[in-house]
Amino acid sequence: MKAVHFGAGNIGRGFVGLLLHDAGYEVVFADVADALIDQLSAASSYQVHAVGENPAVYTVDNFRAVNSGSQEAELIAEIASADVVTTAVGPSILKFVAPAIAKGLAARSADLAPLQLMACENAINATDILAAEVAARPEAADGALAGRAVFANTAVDRIVPNQAPGQGLDVTVETFYEWVIDTTAFAGNVPTIPGATFVADLAPYIERKLFTVNTGHAAAAYFGAAAGVEKISDAMADPDVAEDVRAVLAETKQLLVSRHGFAADEQEAYVQKILVRFSNPHLPDTVNRVGRAPLRKLGRNERFVGPAAQLAEQGIVPEALLGAMAAALRFSDPADAEATELASILASSTAEEATTKVTGLAPEHPLFAAISTLVAERQTEMADAPA
Repeated sequence: MKAVHFGAGNIGRGFVGLLLHDAGYEVVFADVADALIDQLSAASSYQVHAVGENPAVYTVDNFRAVNSGSQEAELIAEIASADVVTTAVGPSILKFVAPAIAKGLAARSADLAPLQLMACENAINATDILAAEVAARPEAADGALAGRAVFANTAVDRIVPNQAPGQGLDVTVETFYEWVIDTTAFAGNVPTIPGATFVADLAPYIERKLFTVNTGHAAAAYFGAAAGVEKISDAMADPDVAEDVRAVLAETKQLLVSRHGFAADEQEAYVQKILVRFSNPHLPDTVNRVGRAPLRKLGRNERFVGPAAQLAEQGIVPEALLGAMAAALRFSDPADAEATELASILASSTAEEATTKVTGLAPEHPLFAAISTLVAERQTEMADAPA
């Protein structure tokens, strides 16, 4: 069995690539980073260090690497003969991997089983995004690729922090992971990945992960940044920050229980597990890394506005989530392009205009006024700050 995986970074090597390797696949890593591909091509193995409860070290071998920027013909040939294609590149990059996938499908023998494609990204239904990008390619015109691929949505969860200098290809990850895959696309022929969980209805798991792990992680980062701490584990050791994060997750728990029917005690156990993960001192994750890209994180269907809007539509005022959004509006990192852009929007727009630009909410939405007030408060702070 062979799997082509787009994205040979820390998540690709330390999570998706590891599980594919452990499932018995030969893994072909595809990436545009020349130095990384050269390293992988020269190596026979690398190690994944899982830290936290029940730590372990895993050795990954039986892999190859292709430069997706300069070895297009080789990449197309690999895709054409693969069993599985996965991605961990970021949702906005899927449009750039779609051309090679479409060409690989066009070159695929009609005798082979459909290629199984799964986008393993921090986005709701990311594989649907990939499928749409592939369908828009000229190779897919007039149904030319029909029957050659199946696209399955997934939900992925594993904290992979910035790595210590000098680790080379080795990756440090947390011990916990979750890879949930929607079975409906496979028509009974699901891929063999023992480390994954296969479900018939993915939506509840996607939102549970996004509105618990992603919401909580970002909240810890923004509250932690406001408290002046450096690491996420230090933020969670601060009683005030920890209390704020717990309050945020109590609100998302309320939504998830009412929306998807999770048992309250089941969701509470999931929340407690997540809080333990955030507090893991073995993960040197920083508030700046987790907090980066605040514009995306404040988007309409993202980790804060998404659940807060649904609660507001039920007549519930999401005070804790609004507090996290206020902290996100104050997040500052000159090295982060989105933090800089957010500050520019706040400085050049009215509160109402900025609220629409940042959150995508319409003025008539029941959450709009509350966020607009937060935006106005932040704008006043910025105007009063010394030059």
